[in-house]
Amino acid sequence: MLPTLWALMFASHGRPSWTLVLIFSAGSFVMRSAGVVMNDLADRSFDRQVARTRTRPLVSGAVSIRQALLTIVALLIIAGALLLTLDPLAIALSPIAVLLAAIYPFSKRLVPLPQAVLGIAFGWGVIMAWAAATHSVPLPAWLLYAATVCWAVAYDTIYALQDREDDLRIGIRSSAILFGSYAWVAVGCCLALMLLLLGVIGWLNGLNAGFYGALAAIAGFLTQQVLALRKAISPARAFRLFRQHVWVGWSILAAIWLGFQ
Repeated sequence: MLPTLWALMFASHGRPSWTLVLIFSAGSFVMRSAGVVMNDLADRSFDRQVARTRTRPLVSGAVSIRQALLTIVALLIIAGALLLTLDPLAIALSPIAVLLAAIYPFSKRLVPLPQAVLGIAFGWGVIMAWAAATHSVPLPAWLLYAATVCWAVAYDTIYALQDREDDLRIGIRSSAILFGSYAWVAVGCCLALMLLLLGVIGWLNGLNAGFYGALAAIAGFLTQQVLALRKAISPARAFRLFRQHVWVGWSILAAIWLGFQ
């Protein structure tokens, strides 16, 4: 949800339509929920072998495959109803969102960096939101999309640290395995690139010094996170660091708003 709100804030020069805010907030919730069900369907055989995921509803039998498929259909119908309220360009872009959500669960079997695929899928809402707000997809929208991908690679690498040992044992690929002891470097580079891209978008949109001051404060917080990753951390610690990115996302939204004041 948060990257779509960044896009609406940038595209509307700090005054987004409340109608679009509500539509994309609801749409993000529905599509993410559909993506989670797709992921759990695809991963149910792996989830049985991972301590953190073996109690998920499909693995435990609390939910059947048929119920999961019906849930996906229901969620996509709701998403489609929301979609019909948008600009024709946003509607035309929507099938890509569904395709990316369906592809992601299988990427961890095929590519060494599935976190990038996650970012590409989650970030597509940025393109749709910008299109809905301006009836176009200019360069800043694509730069924001790239920033969102970088952010996803960073926070999902932190998340993947929880399962690195189990993933190695059962043959699932992840950025935490790919980067190994240099995961902190990869996370740091992704976050630095995200902040750089946000700065460029701010410059293209003529944002004021408040935006850059807020970005500097966010950069300081993220630097502390990266330094914490230099040493081995527990799964619980990795999850706490991952959850902090919710507040990072809200802080970036506030920074964009501040930059237009």
